[in-house]
Amino acid sequence: MTKKKIIIAGSAKLQEEIKRWIDYWEERGCTVVDFPRSIPKKTFNKTYPGVHKRFYADILKADIFFVANGKKNGIAGYIGPETFAELSFAVIRKISNKQKIRIVLARMPSRKVASYEEIKRWLRLGWVDEILHK
Repeated sequence: MTKKKIIIAGSAKLQEEIKRWIDYWEERGCTVVDFPRSIPKKTFNKTYPGVHKRFYADILKADIFFVANGKKNGIAGYIGPETFAELSFAVIRKISNKQKIRIVLARMPSRKVASYEEIKRWLRLGWVDEILHK
């Protein structure tokens, strides 16, 4: 049986939580293909474009797109603009290109998250498949 390929999205500032999710998915037999990494400020402008392009290319190859939306800036279920863009890309891949990809959130975002209403709608429509922690 082929291992499911998973992409983990979320804030690169939440490295401890990202590591826990990597372990979680690997324990379930998945291969974590990509995940948020901290980029040193010194090399950020040079490194970021390549990292970002690779991340989107990896989303196209994934069986599972997982949003590790932990607590950040005092907001539970935080999803920032970049993670929402990546989530949107996965949803577009699923509904427009009719490609099979399971989209999972760690938890429902707070109402304080700018994209809360869209995510709620996508859950209702079945475009986002599930939430692990309700």
